[in-house]
Amino acid sequence: MLDQATLNQLKTVYADLESSYRLLVSAKGHAAEKELVGMMHDVASVSDKIELVEQDAEGFETRFERNGEALPIVIRGVPGGHEFTTLILAILNADGKGKWPDDGIKNRIAALKGPIKLVSYVSTGCVNCPDVVQALNQMALIHPDFQHEMVEGTHFQPEISERKIQGVPAVVAGDTLLHAGKADLAELLDKLEAHYGAGEIETTETKQYDVAIIGGGPAGASAAIYTARKGLKTAIIAEKIGGQVNETKGIENLISIPYTEGPHLANSLFEHISEYPIDILEHRRVERIVDGDRKTLQMKGGEVVTTGALVLATGAKWRQLGIPGEKENIGRGVAFCPHCDGPFYKDKPVVVVGGGNSGVEAAIDLAGICSKVTLLEFADQLKADGVLVEKAQSLENVTIHTNAAAAKVIDNGDKVTGIEFENRASGQLETVVADGIFVQIGLVPNSAPFADLVELNPMGEIVVDGHCRTNKTGVYAAGDLTTVPYKQIIIAMGEGAKAGLSAFEDFARGNIQPLEK
Repeated sequence: MLDQATLNQLKTVYADLESSYRLLVSAKGHAAEKELVGMMHDVASVSDKIELVEQDAEGFETRFERNGEALPIVIRGVPGGHEFTTLILAILNADGKGKWPDDGIKNRIAALKGPIKLVSYVSTGCVNCPDVVQALNQMALIHPDFQHEMVEGTHFQPEISERKIQGVPAVVAGDTLLHAGKADLAELLDKLEAHYGAGEIETTETKQYDVAIIGGGPAGASAAIYTARKGLKTAIIAEKIGGQVNETKGIENLISIPYTEGPHLANSLFEHISEYPIDILEHRRVERIVDGDRKTLQMKGGEVVTTGALVLATGAKWRQLGIPGEKENIGRGVAFCPHCDGPFYKDKPVVVVGGGNSGVEAAIDLAGICSKVTLLEFADQLKADGVLVEKAQSLENVTIHTNAAAAKVIDNGDKVTGIEFENRASGQLETVVADGIFVQIGLVPNSAPFADLVELNPMGEIVVDGHCRTNKTGVYAAGDLTTVPYKQIIIAMGEGAKAGLSAFEDFARGNIQPLEK
């Protein structure tokens, strides 16, 4: 089932396994038995530390044992597509290998109040699902009373319907939808602490730096590399290295690289940062900043960092409509990722809100699988590139409304049934029947945590000068959250470098005092 190149790669990945593992597969009589057993047979074949055991038990799942003891991870269905990596990492992580959270985050995970039992629903074509599943698997391996089950929805449609799952990833605790949509470990940990509570967290000592960068995207990574190269003690604090880049599919305008994809670029950023003596504090969210000659950053979980220079590079996030019915229906019909959630609406009517490039591209993509696509644009004409507009207008199952102001998401108590919009030309309210609403109206700067620290413009962007300096001495900003025009990866990288060099210049001029060597 797996090609020879993949098998050779797995042999290398599993060459240093220390423990013995058993893959307990239950699939007797299932229509996809051959597919699941074949996959697990191939995985087991690459190492004498892995054994496949076919069981007669009911179900369609794979359980794991390490040295004869059950692991707290279950995979239901066939973990193909993007979830194949989840299968491979389940074994690798159980062996203590791979990329793990540091001790500060492990302490927060261990402090969660158990028992915790979660079920995550995914699809193999979902690009955001692996991050959620793999983060929860790691938590289950760290916490003493944490069970996590991944369900690949293809073979469990009745269960999906009964649970009223309308998008993936969807994380369920009992009868409660705990989370829907993309998330990193930091966001998931916040939600688990809110839902289950947490005991006393083992604290770590205050860390001191010359430069601390908040944000791990192209701007933050660039700033960190430039300050580290100048000999400044540097830390990068981020929820996830790569930031918004992780959600980008094809990238064709990063000069000298004809084509790459977001996750690959994010991995390259991490590798490049790791080449320098930079402390990577990932899965962190800064809760409070205390200004002074040295800035104090207080993070959730009690960790504290002090720094002479602070670079803000937290980028931007998907902009929401802010209309009734939107927030409460996220994961139950309201979505932001057509690539991830589109397959759930096969042969069903959907609405796309937003007439820019992302909105029109989404409408074109969804038209290939959905029965009907209605595109709503607030302005009197679409803002997308002409070639995209021409393509959308040529599709028989795409209807376009301009001068349309989304007013309300309609639901039946369980899921979305449509959207109400105002015809701005006539002033009349109109309704579109739909099972899904895809919101594609751009990005909003992640600047809210810094509103009391630095100057923002009316759009929420941090105001910077030509050197990335803010109105606060020792505080710099770079990337998509600033007033610099054109939100592009290559521009963010340049601005991050500029912020790092400006910080070094201020240290050299004595405007900021470095740590004593």
